[in-house]
Amino acid sequence: MFVRTESFSQFLRLYPVISLLVFIHIVLFLVSALPIFPQLWVYEQLAGVNLYIKEGEWWRLITPIFVHLGFAHLLFNSFSLVLFGPPLEQRLGKVRFILLYLASGIFANIITYIIKPLTYSHVGASGAIFGLFGFYIAMILLKKQFISKESRQIILPIVVIGVVMTFMQSGINITAHIFGLLGGFIIGWISGKK
Repeated sequence: MFVRTESFSQFLRLYPVISLLVFIHIVLFLVSALPIFPQLWVYEQLAGVNLYIKEGEWWRLITPIFVHLGFAHLLFNSFSLVLFGPPLEQRLGKVRFILLYLASGIFANIITYIIKPLTYSHVGASGAIFGLFGFYIAMILLKKQFISKESRQIILPIVVIGVVMTFMQSGINITAHIFGLLGGFIIGWISGKK
């Protein structure tokens, strides 16, 4: 379930939403590296800056999901999406998958805005990716047939490690990780009860 055996072209065809999300991550990262823009131009325009959100720049509740600061940040989040997203895009379909992903990320960003000080700023897809993890946890609890025993043995330790690492590393938006996970879990719980 989490092993990728497709060729690049097969992956693009089978998982167009994930492919588009990763493409957007990469394009924004590359644009931020172009010398024609000030070094942090993309970050300044699209980051979740609580003060600017308060002043009416509501798009900043969405755009941070696509922006990454540093290659390692981009690589980790994009790799996580490529690894853990395909089974959900395949099972849920394109529209429900993107709704899950965006709703989890936006929920994480809204709670970040509510809880963190006005001086706080953040970027990254982690809240949305943790939303995918939360959805998996809900499915494991409600619909065991949704995910195989072998896949459960992979996803559960990954989620635990992800949550533990959230509290062990500096510079992590703990709020986005935890509430992204919770948002995805709630969406999974509601859809699992149907």
